[in-house]
Amino acid sequence: MSMNATTPSMPEVHASVATRQPTMLRRMFAFAGPAYLVSVGYMDPGNWATDLEGGARFGYRLLWVLVVSNLMAILLQTLSARLGIVTGRDLAQACRESYPKPVNYALWVLCEIAIGACDMAEVLGAAIGLKLLFGLPLLAGVLLSATDALAVLWLGRFGMRAVEFIILSFITVIGGAFMVELFLARPDYHHVALGLIPWLDGKSLYVAIGILGATVMPHNLYLHSSLVQTRQIGSSVKSKRSACRFNLLDSVVALNGAMLVNAAILILAGALFFQRGIIVTEIQQAHQLLAPLLGTAAAGIVFAVALICSGQSSTITGTMAGQIVMEGFLNFRVQPWLRRFLTRTLAVLPAALVIYFAGEHSTYKLIILSQVVLSLQLPFAVIPLIHFTSDRGRMGEFANRLWVKILSWAAAVLILGLNLWLADQVISDWLDGAGKWRLWAELGLFPILGAIGLLLAYIAFEPAIRRYMRLRPEKPASLIPEVAGEIALQPQYRSILVTLDHTRLDTVALRHASALAKTYGARLHLLHVEEGVVSQVYGELASTSEIEQGRAYFEKLLAALHAAGVEADFEVVYAKSAPAEIIACAQRLRPDLVVMGAHGHRGLKDVVYGATINHVRHAVGAPVLIVQEPASPK
Repeated sequence: MSMNATTPSMPEVHASVATRQPTMLRRMFAFAGPAYLVSVGYMDPGNWATDLEGGARFGYRLLWVLVVSNLMAILLQTLSARLGIVTGRDLAQACRESYPKPVNYALWVLCEIAIGACDMAEVLGAAIGLKLLFGLPLLAGVLLSATDALAVLWLGRFGMRAVEFIILSFITVIGGAFMVELFLARPDYHHVALGLIPWLDGKSLYVAIGILGATVMPHNLYLHSSLVQTRQIGSSVKSKRSACRFNLLDSVVALNGAMLVNAAILILAGALFFQRGIIVTEIQQAHQLLAPLLGTAAAGIVFAVALICSGQSSTITGTMAGQIVMEGFLNFRVQPWLRRFLTRTLAVLPAALVIYFAGEHSTYKLIILSQVVLSLQLPFAVIPLIHFTSDRGRMGEFANRLWVKILSWAAAVLILGLNLWLADQVISDWLDGAGKWRLWAELGLFPILGAIGLLLAYIAFEPAIRRYMRLRPEKPASLIPEVAGEIALQPQYRSILVTLDHTRLDTVALRHASALAKTYGARLHLLHVEEGVVSQVYGELASTSEIEQGRAYFEKLLAALHAAGVEADFEVVYAKSAPAEIIACAQRLRPDLVVMGAHGHRGLKDVVYGATINHVRHAVGAPVLIVQEPASPK
């Protein structure tokens, strides 16, 4: 269903966690949680694949990419949390309120692709873990992993703290597993330290950007700006500043923990595979080699358990991100189970098709590709986030300071530069491999790239465009005298048609209509269309207690109008279609104005109940005044 503009992000858990605690330590733990849910996405199976590939192919030399990515993640996730705390809006809602609909639709599609790519990696990771632990065929594991939607829904019954506790348990298992693996591998930490020196070439670019995309995940920026609103923050500047500090601490601890897990995977791969010249082409291969290389069968079991925990935990945050993105960009909400079904379908179908047609060996490359897709989507989330959090009109005194802007834009430029470098390499390879189809490939590819480039340019320069539009001088009134003359003409209302439906909204409609009638001396025509089953069958012969009460109700309204000095008459019509009867009545009476009440129905209710106004306003040859019951003061 559609949502009001003031509907909070994830309304079912909004401000559901109390933060007013007697001690500072307990208050800190009350705010702890959102960043841990976000950190799960930083250690999902996609990270495993990129870390294993990076360690096996380049040793410890890409360790610096993990560190830099983590620093960018902390910065950007902090900005995301601050946006949610200060404005009470998540990143997707902020985009919807700032950009035109076509831009929002495009951003939504790109973000859904990124979420689908991330969820596909989670599905494949969980399926691989099930195969390693129980010998289940990979295709069956993919299909089985789709059923975890039931577990997600079941967990949601116990509130956010319960979900956060389960996630933290998964994180503990994953972190503990790799600490054990790392202890058994005994890497050379002197060479590990050398991996912190920046180094990159064309061969390592693809994996490096995969690591970047797997670490700084675009949908996590939408997710974090929503999750922080599950806490009871308060509206004062002091309470918001306190919440920002606690969430900064939460982000630093959680994301550094995720970095240590990723670093452990990369170091493990470098110590076991790179040193022996073993090229890892799939996660299953890494699992099979762990036991003989580490000298214990338990190593493989621990690896598989951690992989299953990784896939199952990250699927929860993927669900939440999908819900937030759909609600935020489209102002449209569906049931969580339906959202979960859509997300899982987008993930399971490509994974199952690739496994069926290309074989199980293709899953590793598919996971790596999914992380590159995430990285390519990053600028479309990062740039709006920096713009919004730097806007003093939106953030007030919480707007980014100069040094934060410099660091944020440096991160954005680095991400964009690496993406452009990668895009040039990948597109060149595609076109070179197209052979005789190169021309058709160019014709199909370049318009898409052009559209994405224009979208990115608009997002990057939108604040400047907005300022230009506001500062642009208006056309002088002296150049448009005919418009001034038209405005000076006063409308003449002699006959006003008012549609009534026997609800509280009738009073609102009559209040507006009678005011106009007194001002212009107009006559009101009250119309009610009776759509009940009895009325449709028997028409004016229908007689039920409800219909009789309705007639008495309209007679009282008519008497009240007459007592107020307003000329009025009323008509009750029995029909199957209210819009058709209202249109027919308007064509017959030819009123100067039609007054209709809007109930504010949303979503499916709007389709079932609220389509009357849309039908009428396009068909009648008179202005339509739509009135709605004013909102109750908060």
